[in-house]
Amino acid sequence: MNNKVTDFPQYRMLSNGKSFYKITDDRHFEELNFVGKQIFRQAFTASQYPEILRIQDMLGGMDGIYLTVDEVRWNEISL
Repeated sequence: MNNKVTDFPQYRMLSNGKSFYKITDDRHFEELNFVGKQIFRQAFTASQYPEILRIQDMLGGMDGIYLTVDEVRWNEISL
């Protein structure tokens, strides 16, 4: 990652609104996927370089693909 200090957790949403992310540190995140009326939760540990880059992309926003959301929004959908 770049040399910025990031406070965790960070919350992101895919721009289409079908996936939400809770990034707990620079190597771990949870993902909520909406498929039809179901929500699937999955935890990830980034151990390989492409996975680490994915977390960096989420934190960086990747030109509007990942949008910042707050903890309140995450809690509303993760219940």
